[in-house]
Amino acid sequence: MSDNQAAPGPDVATLTIGILGGTGDQGRGLARRFALAGNPVIIGSRSVERAVAVAQALGADLGIRGMANPDAAAAADVVIVAVPWDGHRDLLTSLAAPLAGKIVIDCVNPLGFDQRGCFRLGAPEGSAAEQAAAVLPGSVVVGAFHHVSAVLLLDPEVVSVDLDVLVLGDDRPATDLVQALAARIPGVRGVYAGRLRNCGQVEAFTANLVSINRRYKAHAGLRITDV
Repeated sequence: MSDNQAAPGPDVATLTIGILGGTGDQGRGLARRFALAGNPVIIGSRSVERAVAVAQALGADLGIRGMANPDAAAAADVVIVAVPWDGHRDLLTSLAAPLAGKIVIDCVNPLGFDQRGCFRLGAPEGSAAEQAAAVLPGSVVVGAFHHVSAVLLLDPEVVSVDLDVLVLGDDRPATDLVQALAARIPGVRGVYAGRLRNCGQVEAFTANLVSINRRYKAHAGLRITDV
């Protein structure tokens, strides 16, 4: 194996993926793509009725299930957090018990909008992912999927999504697993991007991508060169 060739990743094909806040655009997009890849997917929501309705709307043939957030957290093998920033801390604090012992992937971007556009909101812990780690001491938190366009994920005409997913965390087996999970989406590659303490600038860069997309009417993502 050459120096530039990655070692085989962990087998993630059978993992059940729970998505908290799965009724939003990002959650629905990720749910659809992972279900198309063959993973069992559970959409979580504050309203079980809404979760079930969204799961059915995405395609009953995909086998996506809808549950209340606590049930989704308990039933999933790996959990993605895609909730609005203003409810992030309270929701995760309430789910510390069912999330204990699990890998929790945080893709939340603390952003604000005003007449001048999109801007980063400060998280007391440094980032949303670090906040998740602080309130979920029994879980392994990984930051990833911050820069994936929900529009592209939901577009049935887009077969392959052309971007890299930056994966950040302090546990090597967990970041390896999330990199392999990202690769389940055609066209996507997971790239290790540092420790969890470096997640703040990754989340903040989403504001730059929003500005790029508004100016050029695009759905830009990232590609890392020479890796």
